[in-house]
Amino acid sequence: MSEFHELLENKPGKKVLLLANEAIARGVLEAGVRVVALYPGTPSSEIGDNLTLMAPHIPNFYFEFSTNEKVALEVAGAAAVAGVRSMMVCKGPGLNVAADPFLTLAYVGVRAGMVIVVADDPSMWSSQNENDSRYYALMGNMPMMEPSDPIEAKSMLLDAFKFSEMFELPVLFRTTTRVNHTRAPIEFEEIPVLPHKVQFQKDPLRFVPIPSVARTRHPWLLSQIEKAREFSETSTLNSTEGQGELGIITSGVSYNYVKESLAQMGIHAEVLKLGITHPIPENKVTDFLRRHRRVITVEELEPFIETHARRLAQLNSIKVEILGKEQGYFSKVGEYSPRIVMEALCRLQNCNTPINWQDIDKRFHGISDIPPRPPLLCAGCPHRATYYAIRTATRGKAIYPSDIGCYTLSIAPPLETADILFDMGSSITTACGLSEVTDQDVVATIGDSTFFASGLPGIIDAVYNQHRMCLVVLDNRTTAMTGQQPHPGTGITGMQKEVPAIDIEKVCKGLGVNYVKTIHPFESIAGLVGKIREMVKWARDNHSPAVLISREPCALLTAADRRRQGIPLPKYYVESETCTACKRCLNRLSCPAMYVDPETEKAVIDDNLCNLCGTCVAVCPQGAIKREEK
Repeated sequence: MSEFHELLENKPGKKVLLLANEAIARGVLEAGVRVVALYPGTPSSEIGDNLTLMAPHIPNFYFEFSTNEKVALEVAGAAAVAGVRSMMVCKGPGLNVAADPFLTLAYVGVRAGMVIVVADDPSMWSSQNENDSRYYALMGNMPMMEPSDPIEAKSMLLDAFKFSEMFELPVLFRTTTRVNHTRAPIEFEEIPVLPHKVQFQKDPLRFVPIPSVARTRHPWLLSQIEKAREFSETSTLNSTEGQGELGIITSGVSYNYVKESLAQMGIHAEVLKLGITHPIPENKVTDFLRRHRRVITVEELEPFIETHARRLAQLNSIKVEILGKEQGYFSKVGEYSPRIVMEALCRLQNCNTPINWQDIDKRFHGISDIPPRPPLLCAGCPHRATYYAIRTATRGKAIYPSDIGCYTLSIAPPLETADILFDMGSSITTACGLSEVTDQDVVATIGDSTFFASGLPGIIDAVYNQHRMCLVVLDNRTTAMTGQQPHPGTGITGMQKEVPAIDIEKVCKGLGVNYVKTIHPFESIAGLVGKIREMVKWARDNHSPAVLISREPCALLTAADRRRQGIPLPKYYVESETCTACKRCLNRLSCPAMYVDPETEKAVIDDNLCNLCGTCVAVCPQGAIKREEK
């Protein structure tokens, strides 16, 4: 790994084109943050990916990939209580995992600046729900800021740490996918020198919230958030621009769509842009409502700002028409775009759009005819071999609880081994529940990173209550779906240090699982099928949990290793004379490196996509798939 990383350069005034996630990573340095902890999750992944590369070269800086978001928040929270600036990062659903310490941390507060970066995912490009994390700020009485672009992502992050220290509260820093993955020229500022160690000052009557302490801290929290509200009234992060009878209140990425729409449509309006969305600047919003007879709120997901605006209008007896989601002009589903905002404004203003969208749709009509390309397990993915074996061994008749990660992609035909999923770690616990209410075999799957993140309590529950369930841990030696980050089983930390890897088999045995075996899916598909049948029978006969660990590195890791080492490997090919065009390889395995020759109707392997796993060899009943001898 190169020691050079552009984000480490201490060159004030230099401008670099960065993703917002990269800008946030740079902001960590400029804000003098001492500790960052996170569990990776798209769309926030690049923050950690950059920090882990930079961390070993920053004196007195500590970064970790925590086992889950709850742990990350507690690690970062403790550092801020001790007196150094800290940051925790997660995606929207990850904040659900950290909700317990999140609410308590607001009660006790912090001594140094702390920021909680949460990346929401409207349209669920990589998430199981459209979490609107703004309601956590409301429920927890925690200040919240929302940048609208990469430039603000860095500058507002620096403000957030100052804001946190001003009111001794963590600050929720909410981004969304379209902000996280947008680029802009970012100007560097000075990087301060970080302190080495601090002396922890004990104050149990503040930081140990037993009921008698918590009862005194809640009024304190309410008074602090009220002070923060007063500050937000004059903060430049909440600002107005433009003039006109029409008023628009917006925040985050929606602000960009509003600006573009007004410019395209030639509409004059006064826009109130909220950078601090909690506590909302009530006087500023109230004055804005008084200045207009009609106000439009533009925000993705839930009507958070809209509800506040209606509340303030009612409390202050203001006669104003507030238009947004409640009347159906804007959707509560999915992310917005300039077109969505423009068309909504046209309905509200009873005018035509300046852009002929129908003409554009006709021009690009052919694009919609392209076959969809849903996410698939990669060519050579060891999970495909394992899922093929699971379905073959159980003849598709078992129940298959799944989990969050690459393995969720087994939902697609022909594997079809994902029947129920709630959240990370739920494959084990839902398997426990299912095993008690049905006579069917239950074979759950979970990944190695997810196993450490939230699988252990489920294992303990299964052992303690003697649930008749089977678990296959798909150990591909990395946190694959979010970008190949390390976890406790990889032997690498976020500081790029080599440490003893935690062995999943030993963990399961230590938790009391009596049937634990490790297999390697590429060694023998027939052997893997046999092991799964053996595991299912054992769990049924002993009415206890059984665990099989399917261990094989992610195909992208092995392919990258081969490229780095320049190792040429023999390729696989279909012997046309032997192939009978039965299509079993395609219909049962469905590897994306295989396709049908339209002339011969026989299978073909694409050398550019094949990752040389060899699983297809065992699937072909004719023995037509072979490996080059050279």
